[in-house]
Amino acid sequence: MSALLSIDDLVVEYAGRTTVRAVDGIGLTIEPGEVLALVGESGCGKSSTARAVVGMEKPASGTVDYRGETVPPLGLRRRPQRFTAIQMVFQDPNSSLNPRKRVDAQIADGIAAARLRGAAGSTPQEWLEAVGLDAAMASRFPHQFSGGQRQRIAIARALAARPDLIVADEPISALDASSQAAVAGLMRQLCLDAGAGMLFISHDLSVVRVIADRTAVMYRGRIVESGRSETIWADPVHPYTRALLSAIPHPDGLGRMPAAPAAEAPAEWSASIREALDRV
Repeated sequence: MSALLSIDDLVVEYAGRTTVRAVDGIGLTIEPGEVLALVGESGCGKSSTARAVVGMEKPASGTVDYRGETVPPLGLRRRPQRFTAIQMVFQDPNSSLNPRKRVDAQIADGIAAARLRGAAGSTPQEWLEAVGLDAAMASRFPHQFSGGQRQRIAIARALAARPDLIVADEPISALDASSQAAVAGLMRQLCLDAGAGMLFISHDLSVVRVIADRTAVMYRGRIVESGRSETIWADPVHPYTRALLSAIPHPDGLGRMPAAPAAEAPAEWSASIREALDRV
């Protein structure tokens, strides 16, 4: 059985006065129900990788395969419907949500994509409830919500498409600290409940530690270390990985990292997600 996502020797370049190689020959795989975190400092190539995975960037070389098939460019007019099972959650919901469309209409776009792939019907209100928002808010516009609520709406839109693979590009970096853990836990719960895989891109290793099954560390366009998250945290091999881990604040003030808590969404969110998935 092929992997859900397979990246082989991926190269992404940007042309200008000089050609910039943002991604330099990386390889990754994601299995169904698995969360793979891609971490590294800003400018290391994480977002370029994400855009290549969903078809927003054309690789200079290498391959990006979803269930054994090459991912086609996103702008392709006859892009097969099966590739709508790949959904992306962007860093800034202010940019990814249409300010002129009501929330229910935007979530309905995801529902329509799922229906074209044969999924049963559902409603925007059900998906809002699945991410912990009031169904009565469905008729509002994005500007009538807080930043954390808008990001949950973006997640609801992605869920509504019944994805097999979610690409989350810094989905919590713009949120306040109290919302970050809840939103990250919600996305983790989706993978557990629906069997979806997720590429979770972040520079916040404290969050990655509690939600990712595996972690890949990216530096200057290359993967310098990858493996089970607990292994990398316990025994990092590459100097850059050790530097990233040493930069994480230590709440006890003694240089020790606390034990990782269970990565779960609030119980009421988890239950509503499962109910929504059962309905659709």
